[in-house]
Amino acid sequence: MSYFVHDSSFVDDGVIIGAGTKVWHFSHIQTGSVIGDKCVFGQNVNVGNNVKIGNFCKVQNNVSIYEGVELEDYVFCGPSMVFTNVMNPRCKYPQVGSTFYKKTLVKEGASIGANATIVCGNTIGKHAFIAAGTVVTKEVPDYAMMVGVPAKQVGWMSEAGEKLQFDKNNEAQCSKTNTKYKLENGLVSEIK
Repeated sequence: MSYFVHDSSFVDDGVIIGAGTKVWHFSHIQTGSVIGDKCVFGQNVNVGNNVKIGNFCKVQNNVSIYEGVELEDYVFCGPSMVFTNVMNPRCKYPQVGSTFYKKTLVKEGASIGANATIVCGNTIGKHAFIAAGTVVTKEVPDYAMMVGVPAKQVGWMSEAGEKLQFDKNNEAQCSKTNTKYKLENGLVSEIK
């Protein structure tokens, strides 16, 4: 076995887990899930049926990743953050099964802070930053910094997690990596 699963955790049959991935205490990985290489799952993490998780993701304690949610590479999920997969849940009128679930996509390098909530049916853009306690109810652009309830965009973040300060030419540079970015038509992209 090229990955680690703590004795207190359970991995269902029909799961694929990549090399170097670690699943810590009291976690459950459900049938049909595909998990990439070198991911880390903290204590009490639940990965639902048929969930796809990329490489190098870090999922902190007490997070449930329900069916219908997909994480691309390098996604960070902070402690006790919440995903949903049904828009209008009703116990008397159950909506069980993938035909009822709204897809949520978290793109490469996005970070979701502790206790944030991601309402299903939305995409979190690549390298976006969702602050702790934020409630995301709509699409989040690449590199956007989101805060509050409901989430509001308050700035832009570099791939390395630095707040971007744009000059009069609508260009910014990350102080960690020297990567340059351009703000055009309300969207940020890396200058190649």
